[in-house]
This record gives sequence, structure tokens and C-alpha cells, in this order.
Amino acid sequence: MSEEEKLLKDAKKLPWEDRLLHKNWKVRNEANIDLASVCDSITDPKDSRLRDFGPFFKKTVTDSNAPVQEKALDALIAFLRAADADAARYAKEICDAIVAKCLTGRPKTVEKAQTAFMLWVELEAVDAFLDAMEKAIKNKVAKAVVPAVDVMFQALSDFGSKIVPPKRILKMLPELFDHQDQNVRASSKGLTLELCRWIGKDPVKSILFEKMRDTMKKELEAELVNVTGTAKPSRKIRSEQDKEPEQEAMSEVVGPVPTKESSTDAPPEIDEYELVDPVDILTPLEKSGFWDGVKAAKWSERKDAVAELTKLASTKRIAPGDFTEVCRTLKKLITDVNIAVAVEAIQAIGNLASGLRLHFSGSSRFLLPVLLEKLKEKKPTLMESLTQTLQSMHKAGCLNLVDILEDIRTATKNKVPLVRSLTLNWVTFCTETSNKAVVLKVHKDYVPIFMECLNDGTPEVRDAAFSALAAIAKLVGMRPLERSLEKLDDVRRKKLSEMIAGPEVGMSTVPVQTSGGSVPSLELQTSEGAFVRKSAASMLSGKRPVLAAPVIKKGGSIKSGANKKSDGTGQLKSSKPIEPPEDIEPAEMGLEEIERRLGSLLQEETISQLKSTVWKERLEAISLLKQQVEGLQELDQSVEILIRLLSALPGWSEKNVQVQQQVIEVTTYIASTATKFPKKCVVLCLFGISERVADIKTRAHAMKCLTTFSEAVGPGFIFERLYKIVKEHKNPKVLSEGILWMVSAVEDFGVSHLKLKDLIDFCKETGLQSSAAATRNATIKLLGVVHKFVGPDIKGYLADVKPALLSALDTEYEKNPFEGASAAPKKTVRASESNLSVTVGGLDSLPREDISGKITPTLLKSLESPDWKVRLESIEAVNKILEEANKRIQPTGTVELFGALRGRLSDSNKNLVMATLTTIGSVASAMGPAVEKSSKGILSDVLKCLGDNKKHMRECTLNALDSWLGAVHLDKMVPCITVALTDTKLGAEGRKDLFDWLSKQFAGVSEFSDAAYLLKPACSAMTDKSSDVRKAAETCINEILRVGGQETIEKIVKDMHGPALALVLERLKPYGAFQESFESAKVMSIGPTSKSSSRVGKSTSNGVMKHGNRTMSSRAIVTKGSKTESVTSVQDIAVQSQALFYVKDSNKDDRERMVVRRFKFEEPRIEQIQDLENDMMRYFREDLHRRLLSTDFKKQVEGLEMLQKALPSIAKEIIEVLDVLLRWFVLQFCKSNTTCLLKALEFLPELFDTLKDEAYSLTESEAAIFLPCLIEKSGHNIEKVREKMRELTKQIVTICSASKSFPYILEGLRSKNNRTRIECVDLVGFIIDHHGAEISGQLKSLQIVASLTAERDGEIRKAALNTLALGYKILGEDIWRYVGKLTDAQKSMLDDRFKWKVREMEKKKEGRPGEARAALRRSVRENGSDVAEQSGEVSRSVSGPIYSSSRKNYGHTELHMDRQLVPQTLASVNGPTDWNEALDIISFGSPEQSVEGMKVVCHELAQATSDPDGSAMDELVKDSDRLVSCLANKVAKTFDFSLTGASSRSCKYVLNTLMQTFQNKRLAHAVKESTLDSLITELLLWLLDERVPHMDDGSQLLKALNVLMLKILDNADRTSSFVVLINLLRPLDPSRWPSLAANESFATRNQKFSDLVVKCLIKLTKVLQSTIYDVDLDRILQSIHLYLQDLGMEEIRRRAGADDKPLRMVKTVLHELVKLRGAAIKGHLSMVPIDMKPQPIILAYIDLNLETLAAARMLTSSGTGGQTHWGDSVANNPSSGTHSADAQLKQELAAIFKKIGDKQTCTIGLYELYRITQLYPKVDIFSQLQNASEAFRTYIRDGLAQMEKNAAAGRTPSSLPMSTPPPVALTISSPDFAPLSPVHTNALNDAKSLNVKSDPTNFNLPLSYTEDSRAINALTSSRGFTSENSLGDQRNERFITGVTSGTLDAIRERMKSMQLAAAAGNPDAGSRPLMSMNDSLNHGFSSQIPHASDRTGAENTVQSGVLPMDEKALSGLQARMERLKSGSIEHL
Repeated sequence: MSEEEKLLKDAKKLPWEDRLLHKNWKVRNEANIDLASVCDSITDPKDSRLRDFGPFFKKTVTDSNAPVQEKALDALIAFLRAADADAARYAKEICDAIVAKCLTGRPKTVEKAQTAFMLWVELEAVDAFLDAMEKAIKNKVAKAVVPAVDVMFQALSDFGSKIVPPKRILKMLPELFDHQDQNVRASSKGLTLELCRWIGKDPVKSILFEKMRDTMKKELEAELVNVTGTAKPSRKIRSEQDKEPEQEAMSEVVGPVPTKESSTDAPPEIDEYELVDPVDILTPLEKSGFWDGVKAAKWSERKDAVAELTKLASTKRIAPGDFTEVCRTLKKLITDVNIAVAVEAIQAIGNLASGLRLHFSGSSRFLLPVLLEKLKEKKPTLMESLTQTLQSMHKAGCLNLVDILEDIRTATKNKVPLVRSLTLNWVTFCTETSNKAVVLKVHKDYVPIFMECLNDGTPEVRDAAFSALAAIAKLVGMRPLERSLEKLDDVRRKKLSEMIAGPEVGMSTVPVQTSGGSVPSLELQTSEGAFVRKSAASMLSGKRPVLAAPVIKKGGSIKSGANKKSDGTGQLKSSKPIEPPEDIEPAEMGLEEIERRLGSLLQEETISQLKSTVWKERLEAISLLKQQVEGLQELDQSVEILIRLLSALPGWSEKNVQVQQQVIEVTTYIASTATKFPKKCVVLCLFGISERVADIKTRAHAMKCLTTFSEAVGPGFIFERLYKIVKEHKNPKVLSEGILWMVSAVEDFGVSHLKLKDLIDFCKETGLQSSAAATRNATIKLLGVVHKFVGPDIKGYLADVKPALLSALDTEYEKNPFEGASAAPKKTVRASESNLSVTVGGLDSLPREDISGKITPTLLKSLESPDWKVRLESIEAVNKILEEANKRIQPTGTVELFGALRGRLSDSNKNLVMATLTTIGSVASAMGPAVEKSSKGILSDVLKCLGDNKKHMRECTLNALDSWLGAVHLDKMVPCITVALTDTKLGAEGRKDLFDWLSKQFAGVSEFSDAAYLLKPACSAMTDKSSDVRKAAETCINEILRVGGQETIEKIVKDMHGPALALVLERLKPYGAFQESFESAKVMSIGPTSKSSSRVGKSTSNGVMKHGNRTMSSRAIVTKGSKTESVTSVQDIAVQSQALFYVKDSNKDDRERMVVRRFKFEEPRIEQIQDLENDMMRYFREDLHRRLLSTDFKKQVEGLEMLQKALPSIAKEIIEVLDVLLRWFVLQFCKSNTTCLLKALEFLPELFDTLKDEAYSLTESEAAIFLPCLIEKSGHNIEKVREKMRELTKQIVTICSASKSFPYILEGLRSKNNRTRIECVDLVGFIIDHHGAEISGQLKSLQIVASLTAERDGEIRKAALNTLALGYKILGEDIWRYVGKLTDAQKSMLDDRFKWKVREMEKKKEGRPGEARAALRRSVRENGSDVAEQSGEVSRSVSGPIYSSSRKNYGHTELHMDRQLVPQTLASVNGPTDWNEALDIISFGSPEQSVEGMKVVCHELAQATSDPDGSAMDELVKDSDRLVSCLANKVAKTFDFSLTGASSRSCKYVLNTLMQTFQNKRLAHAVKESTLDSLITELLLWLLDERVPHMDDGSQLLKALNVLMLKILDNADRTSSFVVLINLLRPLDPSRWPSLAANESFATRNQKFSDLVVKCLIKLTKVLQSTIYDVDLDRILQSIHLYLQDLGMEEIRRRAGADDKPLRMVKTVLHELVKLRGAAIKGHLSMVPIDMKPQPIILAYIDLNLETLAAARMLTSSGTGGQTHWGDSVANNPSSGTHSADAQLKQELAAIFKKIGDKQTCTIGLYELYRITQLYPKVDIFSQLQNASEAFRTYIRDGLAQMEKNAAAGRTPSSLPMSTPPPVALTISSPDFAPLSPVHTNALNDAKSLNVKSDPTNFNLPLSYTEDSRAINALTSSRGFTSENSLGDQRNERFITGVTSGTLDAIRERMKSMQLAAAAGNPDAGSRPLMSMNDSLNHGFSSQIPHASDRTGAENTVQSGVLPMDEKALSGLQARMERLKSGSIEHL
């Protein structure tokens, strides 16, 4: 062995990777060969080896050795054939490697590389392939580019454009066109031509031609001529090939089955739009000056601008963008006065639509109405452009038929005919170019529009409408239009039919290949896997090479399915071919052809003998033939040919009777024996046979033959053919005998296979009209037989026949009475059902008439007429319509009719109801089974009529049910009947009648499984009070058990429990088969509580059915083994150790949720009783529930006694099951046993006393369970029971709140029981007398009591008068407001009674009527808390736990405060008492009650506003705060109440009342800060609440909240608003929020809340410039200071980084204040403790703002305030080191004098100046004042002296820094002095008491301090925050620093000279009652001027102020002194 061989041998042992990359090329070569053979041997594409081999090829194909490289490609090809699409993961690397190394190699290598590429495409790695091609075409070597282009060409050619995306190739081609190598250019041309085959010439031209050189274009143009036809893919991708073997297997069995592919053989249309890149046109449009151009005045400029848009938009595909503005502009330009501009705009729209397509749909809808309106223009250019644009919009898909419906509807009603016709033309175009599915969807909407237009006055419009209808008909077929077209007259219908049929004729000439033939497939017998090379350049020769067969995967074969279309029958599914309709008409076939086809089937001599002229030979031949046919094994294949033979030889014209008989016999034999007898054979024989029927000799044979044919193909077909044959035959015998055969056929087969309409028409038109008596008689016989099957309905169709014939027919009908369902056909049809049109029953094939045209809107409206006669006439009209339609109608249009008839079932006129029932029955009979769908559930309403107590009405109802049953099967009626049986309103007679009716129906059937569903209601009826009902139910149950299937009954019984189950088991005894299966069910039903038989006693719920009880008990006991009664007591003893109630599993909330809260009482329904029994078993101890549920009243009394004994110890448990217990009591109240009832009434008061001791109040649900029954039954006929009930009700009213029980009592006033009404009237009196305050909001209900004074019954009148007299005693004359409208007689009755009451009160010394009410109001105010608790309970319990916990405590502090204040205010108010009462109702009433109070308030507010003298308003201002406080607390209650589903009426009232209050500035200003705080918080919280939009009228409420909030900001005191809102920027206390949403945290909520607060602050801050003098800057700065201090510096820094909105807002407010006030802002820091260490943060911010604003020259105040110092100037001055001491001092003094000169800061200046003199005693400060006036210098000198005095007395506060403004108040040991804020003043008193002329000066007159503290108290109460605090409240101490009164005295002395000056009043006291004065000269210390006269005036002297004049002109005290001298201020 040579060394080389050894090497090769050893190498084979190496791993694959080592072998393939071995350094020896021979080893590599062998490895590749081996790899290829291994891959060839792999059959499973999922083989794991393939995954291992995949990564090797990227290296092997790049082998440097050419032969090895070739072998590597072979291996790759083998690998790709073995693999599946999973191998595509390696495609990218391998394709790149092939491109890099293989395309420049040997031709063989290149070819193999191309094969590999094609296989990659086959494996769906197209993207990797095209990526590689993009690299390949960039190769510098042209030799490598050509194969790349060729392989793309080949891939496209073989796989088609669906697999190889043309878009990618199109992008590569332009750079190939300009290639320097001509071969590359030639190939690229070829590839372009191939693209044209796949995607069409136009897209290719438009995309590529612009990128070519002209010569290239010409060459391609020349070549394009040769490109014809459409291309089909010749090769499939691997995944599709895999599916083929299955289809192949199938096709071998079935024949040429079309494959799924065949439908997609035509190449998919490639949309050019998809191939093009979008172009942005908005940017160039912007640059082109479009926007200026379109606004130009010259039309030419406008046109040019739009033309630019048209040009830009003409690109194939426009990039989407915002074209909204462009479209708005174009919309205007469409209506441009210049037609050229309009045309251009319309063209631009068309281009935009084509370029943007779907992205333009919104704009298209926006523009469409204008375009359609523009169609009125007659200018041809305009019309043409409009038509093109509209068509473009639809073609581009911007609009579809659904979108344009409304616009079309509008346009077709346009008054201009041209618009109508052109719109219809456009719709026709849209329909023709639309998808069938879209048209199917909308044709119902469009057809009525077109039908309307057919009646248009203009011919063009009519023609257009015809075209539109035709277009729809072509797409969706005629069926959907049939109904509409019936309304057309004949001429129009004919025209429309021609239009529709016309084009179809043309279409039918195009040959359609049917599914029968198969196209021979093009196969090339090439070696396996051979690759037919095609170069792209070969396309250019002009000769198309033959389409190559696809390269097939091993074992594959090609099949080309036939075209899927088959004679218009739709597409055939490849899986299951649909049978084509049978060919009926036989084709012509000559005798030779017949003989040839017969072949060896029959003997030749037989056939030759049949041709003989000798009859005997023919007879012999036919006999032989008969024998041979009978001996045939495979008769089915030869049926047609044998029949054809018999028809030809001897043929139907045979004269010999015997031969004829034999021929008929053979035919009959063939027809009866063949499994499938073709209809064409019947057609061949029928004419001959029908003639044979006429001959008496052959009649019997012929008739038998026809019957056999009927069995084979169905009598329907035979009858259809016979009608024509016998009618046209000359021999009358053929007709008469043919009809006689028909008689026998109907008897044999029935009428189910016949079209009765055709049969009746044939009889009427041919049979009965015949002159031959035999024919007429035969016809009468035929109709008689039909009557047997169809019934008397047939008479309706023969009404127009001659009377003589009618009487003959009647006689025949009597002979053949209607047998209905029992008339079963004797013979059956063999043919398959699918080939026959079998109807359900013969009756239903009688023709039905469409009556929809007769059911007009007028008729339907008449059925609703208020006049009963009109209603009756309408019902009769419906009956007449049914008569005219022969009582056979179609369901169309009857839905509306049933709706109208349904309304008449509840008619007040009983006769009409009965007529309606009859009509409904008739309609049901006439319509048949379809009635069920059309009737809209009317059956349930029909059944309700059984509840009538008139027997005649019930009979009518049962007749209607009979008619309904005739039309619809009983199983469809069962659900409605089940519901009806459980309806309590049905009444005993109704239930009995219904059970009897059911029993009658069940008696007629042997099995009816649905009957079992009636078992439950029937068993429940066994416990009915009425014995008749029980008896009827029992009969019905027996029938149900007989006919209901065992399985169904078993299923139903399993769901049953309680007494119903016991009843069923009792009834089931006779049915032994059932018994065992039910035993288990019975054991289960005995339930979880106990396994004993103790439940037997409960078997009937109402204790009525005593007769059945004993048997059941004994039976149940027997089943468990005989146990005696003593055992029960033993069980009781065993049980008694357990708890009386099992409350552990009780879920009271869930039970209460199920309670329907009604005020009116309804008797407990059966299912409710069953639920109660279940609940009692679950929660009550066994011995207790057994007794309580017993039918024996003694046992029930025992049960109550058990409860009574245990009551004190089980209070907690009884509360948990109280609802169940109360339901049981309701049940007892409804029973008639008095002993038990009295026991219950003895127990209940004890129960309620126990509840009272537990402080438990009934819940809403418990009240709703018990109170309606108690109230209704309170009118019991036994006096003793009535008394007990009366006491019980009063006890409940006392325990529950009166407001909760009052609505139930009011409902009792409407009771039908007189005694109940009397009791309720007395209760109303009791409540008014004892609980008047609680129902003050519901007094309007006295109207109901007052109306009872008109009753006939004297007792009721008397009770009502007594109650109203009681009301008069309480309410006084006000009662007349509540009694409503009364007649004069009633009024006089009341008057008399009231006078008597007055006399009685005088006798008893009870005072005057109405006085009690005043006392009541006082008690309400004093004890308001309790009342509020009680009256608020309703809303709280309704709103549920979430709200009550979240908001119920809110605002109580204000309430208590107000209650203490109310008595004092009342004493002094002389206003209307109604106002105060209204406020009480608002405060303490329920949401609904408070509405009445709010009405009064609104009325008072409106009156006061319109009252010019304003005195009423003055009174209201005092109460304004209290009003707003009440309303603020009410907001949450009303909203919570509405959220439970109640009406939002109370919410609207609250918001409206608040709105009216805040609309008045005086009232708004009087609202205190604390009230404003609670109100604003509440409003903002509700604005944020996500539940509000879902409330009743939620959107309106949100709007109202918004508007109210804005009004508050506008009109409320701005200082308070600022302070409140700044405080609200802090996070809100979580208890203030309502319940959290599941996905929301408190942080998120607080964020939203503070955002709202910020918005409010922004609104206030925006108008600060104009309102700066209305606000108290000290208070605002204080609140800002507190906010910043609360945050702290660290938090501020953190928030500043996070851009915190609240902090940013506070800074903004501060900045705005500093900007507006400048340095003067420092004069407003009286409430900021600026001596704090460290310094307050606000000071730093004020400094910063002053510096930045000064630098920006933005300060509005006079001067920037110079150097600003907050502390010791030497210590704090940052620049002190840089100045000399003198310079610094001078600067400081200058600043101080400036302060003294400024009206705001003069006091600070004086104080600072005094400090300077102390610090620098040697400095002569007066040297600085050389230029000042003497008065100013004197003022400063005296001021310093005063300061010195204060300091000497030790009264100077050392804590006060220099620059602090004067302190707010005095801290004096004397208790007379309260904290005082001299800012808020009472301007009303000010204006009235001073009574001086206001003068606009910068001058303020503060209150002179006197020893009299009244003035101080007056001021204290006028101040917002002090009014709630006692004197000397500690809370404000840290802000209050004092100056002794000596300061004031000194200043007062100094200012003596100004005493004669006038005190300036408030210029507009009326409009701004509480003015906040911030420009006070020195905040209470600068000047004190007492009243001129004496000291007493000081009480009225109040601080006041006016808006400043020009600050710069009059800044400082100096200017004011000058003005004083000149006398500009008036003297007193």
C-alpha cells in the first residue's frame, strides 16, 4: 500500500471537520465525496447529522483547489436536498462564501453554485440569497456579475414574484444598466423583461425607465413588445412540495382533483405602489412658498401655488405626514371663485389620494361633502377633474362604500339634479370596483336610496339609479334585491332585468374550463435534479424558451389541477368535490351509437329482432331482452343506455299492445332495481308513458311505471314534467288519466315532495277549466286527496272557482277529511334527500304571501291611537290582511306588527285585548314555524293574560296558545310557560287553566323530554292555596312524569330540594324504573345539616297542603326505618347542646346584596320561599328550623317560644341572621293562622327592644325585607292584631330613624286595603308629632294625606283630617304650602278642622299652632348632632362602608362651632324663619330632603339680589358663611348618595346653590377662610374623583364643578383663597380621600390634587397686578413662610432638582409679589418671625428676587430699596469689608430715610434710625436731612423721642430685629386685649358710621385704641382666623410680638395737627365688604386719629384704606404732609 493510499485510509477515521479541512487536497476531495453520499442517503430532513454538517460548508466551498471546490458544492447541493427550511440558518454565511469564491471559477463550478443558490431559495432563504446577490453585483470582475444576474433571473422565473420579492431586484437594477460590461447590461435587460412578465410592464417602466439612458430605454422598449402573457411559477418551495404526495394519492382515487395551487396559478397582482419608496412632499411644499401663494389675492398666484402641490403630489407614493392644514386650505380652494384654481385644487386632492392611499382616508372623508356639492358645476373641465378625483379616492382605498353612505344619502337629496345623477354614477363606479364582501355588507343601506332615486323627476337621475342597482345586482346576485324589486312596476323591472342580464350574456361567451377536464402537465424528462440553465440574456432574442419543469424533490411529480371555477357554482374544495347538479336533459344519440355502447351487454340477435317488422318477433325479442336485463349483475352502469335502447327500439310509437306492455315492464324493472335512476332516463320515457296511461290496455302498467319513477326520483320531478306534457297533449284522455295517476301518487307519497302552488295552479288553470267532464272530475278528486294532507287551508286558494265546482269540491273534501300528521305517506322516495326539495310538511309548501307592504306605518300608528275605536279598526284591518293572504303569510315585515300587537295586550279596554289575542293566534297560524323568530317574545305577554279574572279572556288566551302550538312545536313554548307558572300575578284560575291546557297537550304525545323542565313549577304549585290549582298541578305532574324522559327528569330532580323533592318522589312511586336512580338524589337532598328524617316536617312551605303531608311523612320515615315520634324528641335533646344559630358561615352582606329594595309589598314567590328554607336550614339549629318550617302552627309557636327564651343571650347571633328571621316573619304575616301571628307579634317587640339595647339599627335591606309587609298587613281584619302591629310599627319608627321608615309608610297610603291606609295616615300623624324634625324635608308628602280627604270612606277622611290637624298644630299656617292643590270643599273641611284644633290648643293651653315648630327648630340646632346622625343614616347606609369610613367625620369641627354660634345670630336676625329652617334641613336632612331647603335658599338669594335697597342682602351677608359651611358639608353627602345609583338631582342643587352664593361678591367675601378651605378641598376632590363621570349626568356635574371653582376664585376673598390654596399644596390627609382605585396610590392622587391647586393659584396670580390692593400681603407672606419652613432647606433643594410643581408655584407667587411691591414687600412681614435662628427661608428668597428684579429693572415699586438688611447691618452686610465705616453708614442712613419716606415702611425706618442713634451716638443724623422740609425733620425728631420713651419704659422688644416691620398686636397682661390684626376691616360699618367722603390718598386711618374693648372685639370677629379662637389663643403667639400702648400715645400726640383732616372712607363699600388693606401707612402705628367728637366714637372707628395714586409722584410721608398743608384732604 502506497503512502498516499495509507494517508487516505487513515484520514477516513478522522472526524468530519478534520477531514474537510485537511491539508492534503485528496483527503479533502474524498471527504466531500463521502459527505455528498451521506447526505444523499439521509431521508429524514430532521436528521441530527444535517445539523452537524451545516457549519462546514462556509469553509469547504471556498477551497483553493478547484476540483475540491466543485466536490464541496456537490456535497452542499446534496445537503440542501436532504435538509428542510431549518437549514436556512446557515444560508447567509454560505451564500456570502459562494459569492466570494465560486462565481469566478470554472463554468461547471459556477453552474453548481447557481444550483446551490436555487436550492437556498427553495428552502425559503430568499433574504440571504438576495443579500448575497447585492454583494455579487458589486464585484469588479464582470465575469462574476453575469452569473449572479442570471441566478436572480432563474429564481424569479422558476419561483415567481410571490417567493422572490421584485422590490429588492428593482433596487439593484439601475446600477447594472450603467455597467461597463455589455454582457452585464444584456443580462440586466433580460432580468428587467422577466420582471415585466411578473409584475406588469407599467410598474417596471415607471420605476426603472427614468433611471436609464435613452439608448437603453429604446432597446428595452423594442424588447418589451415580445413579452406577452402572464407568468406562472414552475417550481415550488420545499414546504409546498412536501404537501404534494398527499394530493397525488388522492387524485389517483378521485381523478383530476384541482390542487389548492390552481386557484393561485395566475400570478398575484403586484401593486406598483408597494415597489416604490415614499417621497416626502411637505418639506419642498413649505419651501415653494405654497402657504403665501394660496392666500394671494391674484388668482394666477393661487393657481400656481396649488399647481406646485399637484406636481409634487403626482409622485407614485407620498410619505405620510400631517396634511390636515393642506386639506383645510384645499377645501377652501375647491369653492374658489376662479374656476381654474378650483380645478387645480381638485386635481391636487386626487393626486394626494393616489399617493397617500390609506393615510389620506381621514382627509378624504373631510373633503368628500364639498366635492359632491361641487358636482353642481356644469363646466366640463371641472366636472372631469371632479370625476377623476372621486374615482381616484375610491381606487386608492381612501374611501369605501361603508364610509361614504351618509354623504351619498345627503347628496342624493341635493336640490340640484346634476349632483344627484353624478353622485349615483360615482357610487356605480365604486360598486363595480369594490370587493363583493363590502357590497354584500352595505347593499341593504344603498338599495333603498337607489329605489327612491328611481322615482326622481329627472331622467338622468333615474338612469343613474338603474345603473347603480344593476352594478349591485351583478356583484351580489338578484336575491337580495328581490324584495325591493317587487315594489317596481313591470316596465321598470323589465328595464332593470335587461340591464343586469345584458353584460352577463357577453360574459357567458368566454369559455370557462370546468372541473371535469384536466390540463396536461408540462413535464421534461430530465435526469433527477438536473438544472436547466437559462441565462437572463436569452430573453433578448425575442424567442421565449419553453417553461422549464420545476426541479422536483426525490419521488415528486407535477400535477396541474384544473381551473377551480365550475360553471359559476363557486370554488370547489380540493378535499371534497361537490356533486355538480344532475344533467336532466338527455342529449341526442343515434341508434348506431347506442348499439356501439351496448357492446356485448345484450345479444346481437335480440337487438336485430327488435328491429323486425313482425310484431311476434319483436314480442319474442322484448321477452328475451327482459330476461337478459333481469340476469344482469351490474345493472347500474347500463341503466341509461338500456333506457335509450328501449326508447329507440321498439320505441314509444310501438303499435302492438303486448310489446308496449313488455317495454313498460322492462322500464319499470330497471327503474325499481337500479340504485340510481338518472332523471334524464325519466325524461326519455315520460312522454311515451303518459300516452300509454291514456290507453286502457296499458294504463295499469304505465301507472305502475310512473309510481316506480316517483320512488326513484321523487314525485315532485314527475309532476313538474307531467303538467306540461298532459296540458299540451291533444288527447284529452292523457290529461284526465294523468290527473288520476296524480291522485294515486298523492295518496302514496303525500304532498311533502310537491310544490303545492304549482299543483293548485295546474288544477285551477288546466284541470278545472277543461271542457271534458272526466278531466274536471279527476281534478276534483286530486284536490280532495290534497285536502286530506293539507287541510281546509286549501279552500282559500280556490275561492274564485265557479260555485258549482266549489260545491263538488266541498263534497269531495268531506270524503277526504283532513288527517294532518296522521296522514302518513304509504310509499317513500329512494333518491337522496339532497337531490329533492323536500319541505317539512305539505302544509308549509302552500304559497305564502308577503304582507310587509300592507303593514304600513299608518296602520302601526293606528294600533297606538288614543281612540279605542281606531285601535279596534286597526286590529280588524290586520285580520283582513290575513284573510286576503289566504291566511298564509311570509315573516317579512311582521316584527313591527308583533311589536304593535304586543302593546295592545296591556290595553285598558278588555275587549280589545281579546281581539288582539285572536289576531295573534291567526298571525301565528298564518305564518307557521317562522313566527317564533318574528314574534319578539310576545308569547310571554300572551301568557300574562291568563292572570285576568274574566273567564272569557282566559279562554281567548288558551285559543291563542292553541294557534301558536299549531305553528310552533311545544318545546319552543316551554321556557315561556315555565316563567309564567312562577309568576305570582298569574292568579289561581290562570295557573289552573294553564296546567289543564298542558295536561291536555301532554295527553296527546307519548314522549316529550322537555316536559321535565315544567316539573319544578308544577311541584311548587302543589303548595298553592287553591285546591283547584293543586289538583290541576297534580294531573300535570303525572303527565310530565309519563312523557318526560328518565334522564331529563333525573337531572331535574337532582337540582330540586325542599318540599318539591318530596312531592316528586311521592309521585314517582308508580314508576319503579325511576325509583332506584332517585334514591341517591333523595339522600343527598337531605342535606348537610343532618342525616335524620327530621326534615320531613318541612315538606310543604306554607302549611296549606295538609292532606298530602301525612302520607309523605310516613313514607319518608319508612324509608329510613320505622321511627316513632318519641325519637324526634330524643334527637332534639341530642341537638340542644349545639348553638341555636350557626353564624360562622353566615355572610349577611352577600344576602343583603340580593335584596330588591322596594317600598311596595309583594307576596313572597315560590323560589324566595325555597331560598328562605335553605337559609334557615343552614343557619338555624335543626330542632329550631324544623319547628319554624313545620306546617303545624303549634310547632311554629314552639319554635318562637324557643327563640323567646333564648333571646337575651343570643342578641349578637340574632343580629347576624336577622334578615333571615325577618323573611320568616314576613312569610307568617302572609299566612292565615292567627295563633301563630299573635305569637309572632308578641315576640317581635321583645326582639326590637333587644336590638335597641344592643344599639343596633335596621339596615336598609332589613327594612326593605320587613317594613313593606308590616305596613301592608297593618290593616288586618282582626282589631287585636291591628293594635299590636300599630305598636310594633311605632316602636320600629322610634328605633330606626323616622326618615328611614317614612317612605314605606307613604307607600302604605297607596294600598288597596282601606284599613291599611287608615293605619298609615295615623302613623304619618304620629311621626309629625314625635319626629317632625327628621322628616322636615319630606313634608311635601302631606299632599298624599290631603288627597285622602276626598275619599268616599268616612273613616279614611276622618283619619286624614286628624293627621293634617296635627300637622297644623306643629307647622302652623305653613301647612298650606305642603298639602298641594285641593278642591274648595276639601279646603273648607280642612279650615274647619284647623279652627277646631286652635280652640282645642287654647283649652289645653298649648299655645298657638306653629309655635311648636319654632321650638323644634331650636331643638334641632341645639341637639343637631343627634338629629344629623339619624337623618344622615339613610345616605350613609346606602352609600356603603367605603364612603362612610372615608368621609363621614369630615367637617364636624365646623359644625359644632356653628351650632354654638347659631342661637346668638338667631336672636338678632329678623329675617324670614324659612331661611333658617332651610339651613337646618340642608345641614341635617338626607340628600333628597335637603333639596327642599336649597330651593328656599335659592329663592331667598334671588330675591335679595334683585332687591335694590339691599337691606335683605345685609341680613344674608351675616349668614353667608353658615350657608356655605352647610353646603360644603353637603357636597360629599350628595355625591356619595348619587354614586350608589341614585339620581344626581341633589348634587346639582348643591352646586347650583353654591354658584348662586358665589356669584354675589358681597356674599362671597363674607365666607370665612376655614369654610373656604373645606369647600375648595371638597370641590377639588370631586373634580378628581374618577367615579363622577359614570354618575347620572356625570359630565354635566364635572362641568358645574369646574365653573363653580372658577367663580369662587373670582369672587371669594382673595387673601383667604391664596392662603387656603397655599396650605393645600401640602399632601392631603389620606382620610380626606374617597376609596383608592385599585391601581392608584396616595402619592399619585396627591400629585393630581396639587396639580389642580397649582392651576387655581396660577389663575389668582395672573391677575395679581390688578388685585394687589385687595389682598392682605402679610397673611399671604405668612402662609408662604409656613410652607417653606415646613419643607426645610434640604427638601427644597431636592424638590428644586425634581422640578416640583407646588414649590415652583409658591416661588412664582412670591416672585410676583416682590415684582409688584418692590422693597416695600419688607413692610409686610409682620407675621413672619424674622428673629428666628436660622433666618426664615422666605427672607433669602425675597432678597434673591429683589436682586434679580433690580438687575433686570423690573421693579414696579418706587426704587429698589437700596441695601437690604434683615439683621445687624454690620454683622450681615457682605460687602462691609470693602467700604469705609463712614461710607457704609452714609449708605445705610440713606436707605433708612428712604424707608421713612415710603408709605409702607416708615415705622420700620423710624425704629431702625433709633437703633442707629444708639449704635453710633456721635453721628449727626440731621446733617443728612438738610434738603428735607421742616415738617419732615420734626416728624423724625418726635418719632425718635417716642422710640426712646418706649425703650426707657422697658417696652422695646429685644427680640425684634431692626428691619422688622411694626408688630401685629399687643401682648399686654390685661385680658381686654385680644390678638389684633389691623388688616381686615368691616367696611360696611366703616361706611355707615364714619359717613365721610372718600378721598383717593395714600393715607390710612387705623383704629384708635381705647380702653373700651368692644371695638377690639369687633375687629377680632372681623378677622378670618381669630374668630374661631378664644381671646389670647396660644396658637398665634409665635407670630405676635408687641409694642406697648405708649408708642401709640406718643404718635397720637405728635399727630394732633392732623386731627382736623378727613378720614378717607372705602370708595366702594358695597361691592367689597371685606377689603384687605395692605397699603396701610404703618400697619396700625403710624397715625392714630380718634373720632372728632369724643371717645365714644371710637367704637365705630375702623381702619380703612384706599387705592394709591401715582406712587412715584407721592411717595413717602413728606408728600402727604405737603398735601395736608395745601388742604387737599377735607375737614370734618
